[in-house]
Amino acid sequence: MKVIGLAGWSGAGKTTLLTRLIPHFNAQGLRVSVIKHAHHQFDVDVPGKDSWRHREAGAAEVLVASSNRWALMHELRGAAEPRLPELLGKLSAVDLVVVEGFKREPHRKIEVHRAANAKPLLFPDDPGIAGIATDAAIETRLPTVHLDDIEAAAALLLRAAMPVEEAVAKSAAMR
Repeated sequence: MKVIGLAGWSGAGKTTLLTRLIPHFNAQGLRVSVIKHAHHQFDVDVPGKDSWRHREAGAAEVLVASSNRWALMHELRGAAEPRLPELLGKLSAVDLVVVEGFKREPHRKIEVHRAANAKPLLFPDDPGIAGIATDAAIETRLPTVHLDDIEAAAALLLRAAMPVEEAVAKSAAMR
């Protein structure tokens, strides 16, 4: 199992790029999972539904299962936010895990940069940036691809992806 990150400022197009990459990888026969970091309180449950009511009542975990999918919600209830290695350990084995966010973790990342955002690049300050997907001309030795070139972006992600064990070891060395 390999892992690669997508990092960039809000509005750069990380989610848009990823939702275009996943079908491309699937068409190549690759199984892909995603870990998405949220900087705010979020809810995957519908207020008022049974699972929401169970969680709101204080359940530590609520697992919802049907014939189509299952989802596990784990409430931290004041505990520390889990780091990327812990979350990677919760996933089933796949070919590629794409991490959206977690830009402070040391795994390899592809920076997603959109000129219209008018935000600075992350790559000069983040040694984990292994390439850039952008709609701008950027002077760098890092490999760059255009945001709309899905085939080139997919190839860049696959080249830069690292074994999960290596990402976990790098993260542990940061502590």
